[in-house]
Amino acid sequence: MIKYIKETTEYLQEKGFENPEIGIILGTGLGQLLNEIEVLKEVSYNHIPNFPTATVEFHKGKLIYGNLEGKKVVVMQGRFHLYEGYSLQDVTYPVRIMQKLGIKTLLVSNASGAINLDFKKGELMLIDDHINLQGGSPLAFKGVEQLGTRFTDMSAPYDVDLNHQLEAIAKENNITLHKGVYASVVGPQLETRAEYRYLKIIGADAVGMSTVPEIIVANHLNLKVAAVSVLTDECDPDNLQPVDIDEIIAMAGKAEPEMILLFKELIKSL
Repeated sequence: MIKYIKETTEYLQEKGFENPEIGIILGTGLGQLLNEIEVLKEVSYNHIPNFPTATVEFHKGKLIYGNLEGKKVVVMQGRFHLYEGYSLQDVTYPVRIMQKLGIKTLLVSNASGAINLDFKKGELMLIDDHINLQGGSPLAFKGVEQLGTRFTDMSAPYDVDLNHQLEAIAKENNITLHKGVYASVVGPQLETRAEYRYLKIIGADAVGMSTVPEIIVANHLNLKVAAVSVLTDECDPDNLQPVDIDEIIAMAGKAEPEMILLFKELIKSL
């Protein structure tokens, strides 16, 4: 992997990806932030050596470099998931590349379902902690200690200062920003009624199919991390309706402007 990381990083540096300070991962239906960025360079994933290729139709699959609020950023337009058949090492490979390019902070977004029924679709949740239900670890491979400490501490995986800043920005701008626990499952099927009840019992406030592997690797690499979920549906096991993926993506788009404002104001202050 060290050889692959070196090849990928050198390729992107040659393409002009020079010393980004902040990495951003855009989740399902969350691409409007790109309209706010002065794009300097962009490369399709399938042109980047050793990069996985996005297979989900609503993930565009580009790595973008540019200026946002006076900072150099590198943005993943579309992420990778276990449910596409990738390994946890594949899913998190781009985080390792962004760190090698120079980022110190990683901002992550996702679309998720609200387990906590006090949270409503169209609102945002700041991830304060998580539960890994993906059946593995992106750090469980031979030689991981050459890339960072094997036994990565996860007592505070989401940066407390960044979270406080995001909460303050939300308050200033009258944005509803819940704080809670995100559970990450494999997918791609949605949960059963019994699974939603189980998730509630173990302390999850929202559920999705991404983010946790990337957060684990970001902590392995000593990056500061913050993550925001756009709540796209309400997971009430007693009144469960069939899920419409188009509706979920539409709801993500509707809530996205508030997430963009949070990220932009945070980046301005970093």
